[in-house]
Amino acid sequence: MAMEHEGWKPLMAELAERRKRALDAGGADRIAREHRLGRSTARERIAALADPGSFLEFGTLVTTPTEKGDMGPTFICGLGEIDGRPVAIGAEDFTVEGGAVGVHLQRIKGSWGGFIEELALGYRIPLVLLMQGTGGSVLIQELKGYAELQATNPLYPVFELLDKVPVLTAVLGPTAGSSAARASIAHFSVMSKDNGCLFTGGPPVVRQALGRKVDKFELGGWEVQAKTAGLIDNAAETEAEALAELRQALSYFPQNAACRPSVTPDGAWLQNDQDALLSIVNPDPRWPYDAQALIHCLADSGTFFEIGPDYGQALRVGFARFEGHVAGVLATDARHMAGALETHSSQKQTRFIETCDAFDIPLVYLADVPGFMVGPEAERAGTLKFASEAVRAIQQTKVPVFTVQVRRSFGLGGQATGNGNPTSLRLAWPSGVWGDMPVEGGVEAAYRAELEAAAPEDRAALKRRLAERFDAQTSIWRTVERFGVEEMIDPRETRRYLGRLLRLAYALPVGS
Repeated sequence: MAMEHEGWKPLMAELAERRKRALDAGGADRIAREHRLGRSTARERIAALADPGSFLEFGTLVTTPTEKGDMGPTFICGLGEIDGRPVAIGAEDFTVEGGAVGVHLQRIKGSWGGFIEELALGYRIPLVLLMQGTGGSVLIQELKGYAELQATNPLYPVFELLDKVPVLTAVLGPTAGSSAARASIAHFSVMSKDNGCLFTGGPPVVRQALGRKVDKFELGGWEVQAKTAGLIDNAAETEAEALAELRQALSYFPQNAACRPSVTPDGAWLQNDQDALLSIVNPDPRWPYDAQALIHCLADSGTFFEIGPDYGQALRVGFARFEGHVAGVLATDARHMAGALETHSSQKQTRFIETCDAFDIPLVYLADVPGFMVGPEAERAGTLKFASEAVRAIQQTKVPVFTVQVRRSFGLGGQATGNGNPTSLRLAWPSGVWGDMPVEGGVEAAYRAELEAAAPEDRAALKRRLAERFDAQTSIWRTVERFGVEEMIDPRETRRYLGRLLRLAYALPVGS
């Protein structure tokens, strides 16, 4: 065995000592506090997320000057693998100055621009960020010696990443300021219900600015951010479940915008009983049905991953596989607001379509939409503005859109379910009904004067005759006979059509 040179001993000893200091993070007391609160440390989270033994850290020996002396870095980052795929991973270390952005460093490591984000962009690999930090810090900024004019600070490549690689974030503890904003600038985000919360300014800032005392979960817990505001996509019960959702979500994305998602080989996927569709969907448009059950039945067994299930529930969106091929799925849910597009569901649609467009993922739209939401509340909420954005998103998307007309399609709401791309197609079920607007409402609007002039005892009969006349004129079979829809199908044939069309779409050059 070769003898090592004597000069290595002090060098290796110093390296070992510095590594130990870095791994001590904010110290035993702060680590113990995180564990008491049911939270893991940054490195523990990375170890739980990445494949065993795959994480290579960068910037391990970075130090953070504090009132108690030098500690380890506020941000842990490096290269890892998730299910064998290389990814860039970053995690804020809350035990060191609250995980604040390292403005004292020559080069920021990440979470608000910086090294790991540039590495993800340069190598075109997914970026995963685990958030629990205070954003900026007066204490750390003091080390810089002057106050920064924030308008001079570039955010490269925070936004550039969104067009090139998947960006996924998890909020696993209190997250404020720039860290909270960073969590929302992603293609998929998840929050743990037990400890996750995020806000522009935390309870102390709110108390100082507004004189109000507020609990951190009341201010920015999952019910606020994933259910009401829609800032975060999904909420998981625990930290472990949130990390599991990150892994699952990543499996539907390609490695970058220049390639496609992986395809499950034939024989490795299962299909559900398609006869069940006829019991899930009632052809009578007056009766709502379980839109989630519809998606689960059509997709490969067990592959539907819903995004934003608690927000804008009139529309369900998520990823699923059909004969092994990933598609972005949108489905009207008439159990909520009769399936009408309103502010939240419209924003949800716009964002999801833009994500699928960025990664060339074809869309499947299971449509049953009565139109845009109407009424005083809808007008005050600016529904027309946001719903029109949803129309714009689907009309301008470059990916194929396969619209399945399950039941209703009226007015601008119907235009929000498909586009004129030559690769896009429309399939109709015999339960479909469509037009400029529902016949009953259209009769009321178009023949208001005649109805009001009729004797009260004759008004109902007149309205019925008018409705029957327009029903005959707007029969969907007339549309089919004039090739106004590419094919009328038995609902049980839907999966077969979608599988074939998605195989065709995946054969196209990426970005075509």
